[in-house]
Amino acid sequence: MRKRSARESRGSRAAAWTAVVVLGGFGLLPVYWMLVTAFTPAQQTFRYPPSFVPTELTLDNFTRLADEPALARYLVNSLIVSIVTAVLSVVVSAYMGYAFSKFRFRGRRSLMYFVLSSQMFPQALLLVTLYALFSAYHLLDTYTALVLSFTTFTLPLCVWMLKGFFDTIPDSLVEAARVDGASRLRTIHSVILPLSAPGLIAAGLFAFVRGWNDFIFALTLAGREKTTLPPGLVNAFLGEATAQWAELMAASLIASLPVVLAFIALQRFLVGGITAGAIKG
Repeated sequence: MRKRSARESRGSRAAAWTAVVVLGGFGLLPVYWMLVTAFTPAQQTFRYPPSFVPTELTLDNFTRLADEPALARYLVNSLIVSIVTAVLSVVVSAYMGYAFSKFRFRGRRSLMYFVLSSQMFPQALLLVTLYALFSAYHLLDTYTALVLSFTTFTLPLCVWMLKGFFDTIPDSLVEAARVDGASRLRTIHSVILPLSAPGLIAAGLFAFVRGWNDFIFALTLAGREKTTLPPGLVNAFLGEATAQWAELMAASLIASLPVVLAFIALQRFLVGGITAGAIKG
């Protein structure tokens, strides 16, 4: 009986490791292919059959990026709208999450689920609505349009993430601050927010990544001067008759670095912020 149990345990571990390797390989294959293509000579990009192990490496694809001065503008635009989106999402979702966590009012639960359900709206429907709204108020081709549109689809999850984090803070701390004479805003700013720094960082990183990677909204709402990196790279290197895949992969590799570095630096806050909401919802 014990031997059978040991065999089943080894079989379960082997199945789990097989699943991890297969799913991990499936997820990392596009990243590996981008890395290989970025360092492969352009004339070998369309070689058939393709080689998964490069036989020749070059930096020419990166040096040719200097011939595209618009890339710097796309990078600056992405940084501006992603950072502002992250800050705005954190500020708004902090107050909303605190209200949902610490206040008891009629319709609270229904309102919470309504906020979450807004995340499930089709992006195409949301995009059409926002386009009409921004056009009416002459906000198209502006940073404001991009920041507000990015915030609409980052805010619901940020609110729920921070609400879960605030739930882990004992109400006795809030009551003690109130007894000491602190106002409600002073309690939030001096007690709640400092204790919630990991959750705030996690929500900000999530909003930054969503804003940085968005393609559809930026392509539709941003003009030539406010275009961000994802649609900018496509416009620069993909045409109707030609496709500069090697240069596109080199530029995509550079564009991925800020997000990867931010995630590596802040991953412990991201994991802690997400799991906090799972522990007490």
